[in-house]
Amino acid sequence: MKAAQITSFGAPEVLRVNDVDRPAPGPGEVLVSVEASSVNGHDVIVRAGGLRMVSGRRFPIGVGLDFAGVVVETGAEVQDHRAGDRVWGMVHPREKHATAGAAEYVVVPVDRVSPAPEGISSVDAASLVVGGATALIALRDSVRLEKGERVLVRGAAGGVGTAAVQLAYAMGGHVTALARHRHAKALQELGADKVIDYVDTAPEETGSYDVVIDTVGSELNCFRSRLTKGGRMVTVALSGGAIAAIAASSVHGARRIRTFSANPEADVLRALADHVSSGALRPVVEGVYPLADVASAHRAFERGGVMGKHVVAVSG
Repeated sequence: MKAAQITSFGAPEVLRVNDVDRPAPGPGEVLVSVEASSVNGHDVIVRAGGLRMVSGRRFPIGVGLDFAGVVVETGAEVQDHRAGDRVWGMVHPREKHATAGAAEYVVVPVDRVSPAPEGISSVDAASLVVGGATALIALRDSVRLEKGERVLVRGAAGGVGTAAVQLAYAMGGHVTALARHRHAKALQELGADKVIDYVDTAPEETGSYDVVIDTVGSELNCFRSRLTKGGRMVTVALSGGAIAAIAASSVHGARRIRTFSANPEADVLRALADHVSSGALRPVVEGVYPLADVASAHRAFERGGVMGKHVVAVSG
């Protein structure tokens, strides 16, 4: 089978699509024929060598955190899935993988997949797995958004941001999106009540909010100061500076800066599928690349400046 792999740490050029043996599922695992996988920040950081403690230093390393496809084989003790089921899911972000989601086949534990939402393509489904799950956990579990609260989504045009705008709107929030002006119309169609161009507006000019969802990871203290009394903030973009800001904010109690590592299991994926099925969450795909050109998908991700996700079409 074909699999995208990291051959050394570095720029997108270190990615290769290699011929490898097709894996077989063990007890409690499923083998999925992958149809699509998206590019996420985690993939780029692993490729660049920023997570060596997790990925290890032995090459090749699999690339592709998420996937959508069809179950082709199940291991012993698997009861909830059978061959032919359409699923979506993630490999574990804190485990070592020689092959991962950007491959023709992937083996994962059964609790890493759930039925994919009906009525959308695998490309669209793959675009929602990580961004959608991250946004859902942030809003539902981390800040516990309540109906009527004012929400600022920072980095609203990205994969997590577009999902956060939609889900916050569906939960009854009054959503302000912080993004480039050229994305304003599209973000308003997703549910943003207001769009602020971050190039022209300083943090202190953005207003005050009950909830801040940050996907950027910089100027965290500036945006934390925008919180109302009892306001909550969460960031999903970690860096050295972000970690320091998170630690320092602990003295502020409820108004501290929260964070988490998105690692959704089947229950979160099922809840996410319900939001897709209800129409509350829809995919935003910027570009689709064949598996053979996975390096171009990574280059496009790193250039930024677009709206939505870059997806790698593995089959079809």
